[in-house]
Parts: sequence; structure tokens; C-alpha cells
Amino acid sequence: MRIQIGVMGSADGAFTDNDKQKAYKLGEEIARHDCAIVTGGCPGLPYEATKGAKSKGGVTIGISPGRNLDEHINKYKSPTKHIDVLIYTGAGLMGREVTAINSSDIVIIVSGRSGTLGEFSIAYDDGKLIGVLAGTGGITNIIEDLVKTIKKPTGSTIVYNPKPDQLIKSLLDKYNKQ
Repeated sequence: MRIQIGVMGSADGAFTDNDKQKAYKLGEEIARHDCAIVTGGCPGLPYEATKGAKSKGGVTIGISPGRNLDEHINKYKSPTKHIDVLIYTGAGLMGREVTAINSSDIVIIVSGRSGTLGEFSIAYDDGKLIGVLAGTGGITNIIEDLVKTIKKPTGSTIVYNPKPDQLIKSLLDKYNKQ
């Protein structure tokens, strides 16, 4: 079995070229370590990571908010290129989050807004191993403060690093020791 690494982050908004490059490199590193990437099957930074993984021959899995391919493409305006497997939840944008997190052995947060915050919260409450691609903006800027404020022992471990290759290496080292 491959380790499944979920990449959760901003599906739309203004992205810097640096953020796109970091997300792409993250996907490359996931594939380089023979792991599968899991995303919400959405555009944006998770899709950049999907493209990066696919460029290195990686396995890519999208958890779709739609009930079928038509909804995935037309209702949710989501891509299919570079995605090997689409799992249709029919649960909408927020409803698919639980499936995406439960399908991930490790969860990585890249930038993000309210939807990504929800994904982080689910992963944190589930005690997942979480990576934060630091320096990508959005909720990655406040996760450390959130965890200090929450003060809830869930068993979750959080690793912060601005470099995709180092983040993946640290997360896999921790995962393999568990």
C-alpha cells in the first residue's frame, strides 16, 4: 500500500507564482517518495500539487464534491486532467472534507481559507500527522496560534516547513516511526 498524502489548500483566489511553484514541487516530492496524493479534486493550489505529482508518474486521487462527472466539471468547475481516480461523494464542497481527510494518512495544508480551515480542524481532531507548507499565506499564517488557543490534546503532530522537499521528508520520517 502507498502512503496517501492529502494536500488541502486554496482552490481559488490570487496565488503568487511562488505559491504555485511550491505546491507543484510538493506534488513532485510526494510522487518521488512513491506516495499517492489525495486532494478535493479541485482547482487552485491542490491542483498544482496534483500536476506536480503526475509529472513524476505519481498516483493522483481526487475526492469530488459532485455526484458524478457532469457535476464535478460543470457544477463545481473542477478539473479532471492529471487525476487518476475521482471519488464522487455527492456531499458538496464542505461535505467531501471528511472523506478527503479520512482517505489521507498525512495531511498537508497549503495556504487556504475557510474550507481549508475546516479540513485542518477535522485532521487535527482526528489526531492526524499534519504538515504546514509555511510561507504560502492564508491559514498557514495562523495555524500555530490556533493550536495554542484551542489547547486540545488530540494526538495530532504538526510539522511546519517552507520547503516542500524537507516537509515531505520530515513527515515521512515521523509517519514511519509511528
